[in-house]
Amino acid sequence: MAIVLHFNPLLWTRLAALAFSCVAFSVAVHGARTIPISGDWCIFCWAFSFAGTLLVILVELFGLQMKVPVSWKNFPITFACYAALLCLSASIIFPLYFLKHSTGPSTIRDYRIVVAVFSCLATIAYISEVSISKARPGEVVGYMATGPGLLKVCETFVACIIFVFVTDPVLYDRHDAPKYCMAVYCICFILSAAIILLCIGECTGCLPFPFPRFLSAYAMLAVVLYLSATIIWPIFNFDPRHGGNRDRPYSCSTESGLCSWDKRMAVALLTAVNFILYLADLIYSTRLVFVNA
Repeated sequence: MAIVLHFNPLLWTRLAALAFSCVAFSVAVHGARTIPISGDWCIFCWAFSFAGTLLVILVELFGLQMKVPVSWKNFPITFACYAALLCLSASIIFPLYFLKHSTGPSTIRDYRIVVAVFSCLATIAYISEVSISKARPGEVVGYMATGPGLLKVCETFVACIIFVFVTDPVLYDRHDAPKYCMAVYCICFILSAAIILLCIGECTGCLPFPFPRFLSAYAMLAVVLYLSATIIWPIFNFDPRHGGNRDRPYSCSTESGLCSWDKRMAVALLTAVNFILYLADLIYSTRLVFVNA
């Protein structure tokens, strides 16, 4: 089996991401003394990114792109985008939980500073990989390398964060309106994830209708659904007439983590973020349809 070496900016970027994510989770496990849940999540983000990047490098190193059961035009950039988002979340969560108000031996704090720095460097490396790999004007690439494809990754990632906030504790069981919002999050997440899997598995040609038309129709539906959720969620969670609380309770300032009011506010903001992402997706998808036509 021949080894193929192409030292280009993309390979150097992947090697940098591999090294930075490896240092981040190795130092975190060795001496940062993390705590469960938040610490485990951060270590998972770095370890998952490291393992996936190593897999991508090895496949390309041994020229196995045609033998893996996925579309190699779509998989590497999809993974790099998810890795960038995972490392970004770890770069935010880790300092908040382990550096802010940090107490204890200075050696542990030094380890944690190193972890935070290399997590940020890994995030920059993965963002650079996505920037290098994304589609250029006139270039023939996979769907996931285009603007709508990358937006699909961001949409599903934001939806996953929303699911974390609304389920611990359950925030949508007081009225039917928040349940409707939860249905919106689930429907859009499932369809976006299905589109990503279809592209990675090269199954878009199996659909009984044109894939670009489906993308535009779905993007329009998602914009309408998320617009309604962006309006409904704050009304039924912060309006006193519907049992909400407009002002942040004093008890939230005494809790170590996020209180339920903070999580409701986070869901409202993330819903608005996903609405903007789906709106941009609709604009991109519509342009693609007209260009193909």
